[in-house]
Order: sequence, then C-alpha cells, then structure tokens
Amino acid sequence: MQIHFFAAARAAAGVAETQCQISQLPEPTLAALLNHLRQTLTGATPSGQSLADILPQCSFLLDGRASPADASLEGVQRLDVLPPFAGG
Repeated sequence: MQIHFFAAARAAAGVAETQCQISQLPEPTLAALLNHLRQTLTGATPSGQSLADILPQCSFLLDGRASPADASLEGVQRLDVLPPFAGG
C-alpha cells in the first residue's frame, strides 16, 4: 500500500510517501497501520511535533474516500494522511 503524507504530517514523517505491506500488520485496519506508522516514523516538525502528535488531528483517505480508524484495508492501494489545513 502506498502512503502519502501532506503538510505537517509530511514534515513529521520525514518523507512525502512510503509503502507498507498489510501483511506486516497485526490486523488489516487503518488503526493498525496508523500505530505502525507512529512506531516506525519518529521524526519531528520544525516545531517539535511528532507524527504521533499530528495523527489524531488528521483526516484519512483510503483510495480517495474519507475513512474512520476502524476501516478495513482489504483491497486498498493508497492512504492519504491529511492534517488540518489553514487558508482558503
């Protein structure tokens, strides 16, 4: 699965995108994937926020559809991690 980070999530992750094999997770859910990302991507934004700090504020798109944390990852190809954006 491709994982794309935007704005502050990108800064905290230290990468614009990464990949994860769903088979690496204890269960095929977005919550399990987010936990995996918290543990493996340990960078920080210039203001010192970690990805773990930012993820609770984010919205998540699975193959372009807004999804809750308990969503299944079965058949999903892409996750977009979107923190709150300012401006208009």
